[in-house]
Amino acid sequence: MQGKILKGIAGFYYVHICEKGIYECKAKGAFRNRQIKPLVGDNVEMDIIDEEKMLGNIVSILPRENELIRPAVANVSQALVIFAVKDPAPNYNMLTRFLIMMEAQKVDTVICFNKTDLACDSDIEKLQETYKKCGHRVMFISNFKEEGISELKRVLDGKTTVLAGPSGVGKSTLLNTLLPEANIETGSISDKIKRGRHTTRHSEVFNLWENTYLLDTPGFTSLYVTDIACEDLKYYFAEFDEYGSECRFNGCVHIGEPDCGVKKALLEGKISRLRYDNYVDIYNELKNQKKY
Repeated sequence: MQGKILKGIAGFYYVHICEKGIYECKAKGAFRNRQIKPLVGDNVEMDIIDEEKMLGNIVSILPRENELIRPAVANVSQALVIFAVKDPAPNYNMLTRFLIMMEAQKVDTVICFNKTDLACDSDIEKLQETYKKCGHRVMFISNFKEEGISELKRVLDGKTTVLAGPSGVGKSTLLNTLLPEANIETGSISDKIKRGRHTTRHSEVFNLWENTYLLDTPGFTSLYVTDIACEDLKYYFAEFDEYGSECRFNGCVHIGEPDCGVKKALLEGKISRLRYDNYVDIYNELKNQKKY
């Protein structure tokens, strides 16, 4: 039998087989001997050892389309990263780091800003202006008013999507909207620090409808970009592309060099100051890592 691993906890894997249900499985010892670990999202072959109790053994892992390191999941079509427009206010630097991390792993990312019902038009316009040239699709939704949910369902349809974002932005509430029977625990926002309390403690795949899966991951509070050379970071900022040819130097990193087309575009308001500042911050972080 073939199925997909929806969740892995303490050495047990929960495998979904279409039209049959979810089986609790152990992985064969051969995986451990070969230092292969099944991942959430893996498509596997399994032997059923008890049909009534829905128990089985995973005997092989089918070839992976891809494998992400952070989060550790397999066979992902795209990522959906959710931030709130406000309450909590978006952490732009963290969002930029997530986009870089996904692009480095060759995963398309959709940026989704939730809680538009709490925002004024100027808040939304600022976000649209900031991310319109970033190379990723940008969406705005209100889970509370169920605005934008139909469009979001079209974006998810037929794909396996990693759902990510900091705690408190409405990931679990959105999942409950898309799949009410999931009954996911939702977290409240701390009035004192305006951050959400973590509710997702492990990665888990949910079958929304036919051939459509959503992989919920634990909320993140920080992300470190480590596997990119500082001089290559500019290639992860799509808004720089059309102005890089105007730089005097071929290897321009758009920070301290004279006659830089990107810095000229920045001064002319053609590139977001916020995005550029994120770039400089991460560039310096990567540059300093070389010392150690």
